[in-house]
Amino acid sequence: MKNSPVFSLVILLIMTGCFSQKDFIAEYDFNYSANFKKYKTFGFIDNPEEDDEEFVTIIKRTISNRLGSQGFKLQDDKPDLLVNYKVFKEEVKYRGYEQPNFDYWLQRKGAFVTEEVDELKPEDKEKDENYNNVKYSQNNGMLVIFVIDNKKGNTIWQGYTPAAFDLLSPDLSSDLTRATYKVMDQFRVLSRAR
Repeated sequence: MKNSPVFSLVILLIMTGCFSQKDFIAEYDFNYSANFKKYKTFGFIDNPEEDDEEFVTIIKRTISNRLGSQGFKLQDDKPDLLVNYKVFKEEVKYRGYEQPNFDYWLQRKGAFVTEEVDELKPEDKEKDENYNNVKYSQNNGMLVIFVIDNKKGNTIWQGYTPAAFDLLSPDLSSDLTRATYKVMDQFRVLSRAR
């Protein structure tokens, strides 16, 4: 069977489209004192200095969809969790922490997670509950999402990905959506809200 030049061109275009997508690598940190089993609702912090309205809409919609799929209910009045985010458009020095695997830690504490943890290496299981600093500085921007216990006022989880968003790119909407999903995919807590 002979391959037609049109077929080859279509395959080449499809492969080029796949290679042009950015791959966002997300990291996260969490608060050991948080009781992740008790949270059922979430809301957003109103930022007086919010970015472009398109950024706000995309980020809030993506976070709402992700948390909604995990059983959390959006609630404007006194939610259990407050969500905030920041898009850094230039290089930023950011401090994170090396911690135990979040899913494994949650399961040890009796919380429900989106997926069962595969067998972890002993060194990943045995990481202590300290906050060992990790500095991130080689980036051209960053998306950071904060999840805050509304009652205590403490940040209980933060996720982040190095990301340089081209404000003039026709792919801005899809890049921002992918980056936000990549970060929120690390927040794997399930709510048993009714």
